[in-house]
Amino acid sequence: MFGALVEADRAAALREFSDLLIAHALAEETKVYPALKRYKKIDDEEMEHGEEEHEEGNKAHLELPKVDEVGSREWDEGLEGLVQAVTHYADEEERTILNGKRQNVAMERREELGEAFVEERERQLKAGCAAVDNVRRIVGS
Repeated sequence: MFGALVEADRAAALREFSDLLIAHALAEETKVYPALKRYKKIDDEEMEHGEEEHEEGNKAHLELPKVDEVGSREWDEGLEGLVQAVTHYADEEERTILNGKRQNVAMERREELGEAFVEERERQLKAGCAAVDNVRRIVGS
């Protein structure tokens, strides 16, 4: 019985994490990156790189629903792939895409972007953005 509870907790935690991951990426791609591009704070290459990093996380996310048994070795390996993709993305984004841009954007504009980001993220969460069919559509598979 304890094992079933642990597996249910892991599955629930993954669903919650997936929701936040996908909503975060979509909010960034629709609200933050385009605004920074308009203000010439990021260029096409940086924006595309950020989107590629999001896609890697999305693809790793799609691997886990294929695994039947939560907590199995295969599931753990899929989870590890997701963790690596997200860790790499967070490191890349913080170091190369957004970090230096923060200093070059006025505080008022950063606050506006933050509010737009949060609103879009919440909208995506309410819309069930991490549903497997939706993530497949996002990555084109």
